Amino acid sequence: MKTIAIVLAAGKGNRMKSDVPKQYMELEGYPILYYSLKAFEESFVDEIILVTRENDIAYCDKELVKRYGFNKIKKIVAGGKERYQSVYAGIKAIENADFVYIHDGARPFLTEDILHRIQAEVEQSHACVVGVPVKDTIKVLNHERIVKSTPDRSLLWQIQTPQTFSYNLVKSAYEGLERMKIKTQEITDDAMVVELVKCHPIKVVEGSYTNIKITTPEDLRIGSVIIKQIMEQDHIHS
Repeated sequence: MKTIAIVLAAGKGNRMKSDVPKQYMELEGYPILYYSLKAFEESFVDEIILVTRENDIAYCDKELVKRYGFNKIKKIVAGGKERYQSVYAGIKAIENADFVYIHDGARPFLTEDILHRIQAEVEQSHACVVGVPVKDTIKVLNHERIVKSTPDRSLLWQIQTPQTFSYNLVKSAYEGLERMKIKTQEITDDAMVVELVKCHPIKVVEGSYTNIKITTPEDLRIGSVIIKQIMEQDHIHS
């Protein structure tokens, strides 16, 4: 079975308040994007498709692929303005595959354990995402910020990536997205496309609370602490 990872790195990262897109900002000596690419490079995944902004393709080829010797990155393609457009660009770049792993390039702490858990599940359910149970009470508000309801916390999960699907399932879902005239601005992850277009159930696999997305300057500081802890553990085990 052939497995392909689509790594998304086409965002601008406006909330980071930096002229440098967040995926290229340094985290303990390496670009944030480096870490997720390295995780897939060292995994069972067969190929990687990197989706970035068109103006960044040459930069990624030189400063990531060639500099760090990422042999599994077979294509670097231009993404779109919205996330779903970038994902679809990655899907269209696939020539053949059995399973597709879609991952945010700004999530640098993807682990081997997470990949193996999601691998076992996608082969059974054909559609699964990584997530963790929420720790806080969640309130549903109206437009005036008045609490309308408090959902059962035991049923609430915070969804992460990778989001993993059978290739034919996710490909046909994205192909059907425009035909259904869904309000694409309401789509916040890949699972929603499969849910809405294919009505296919999505299984959630437990991820990790350290599998954070670097979005704000605060996240960058937290990420620095996490990567230092990982490096210390690796040093102890070696």
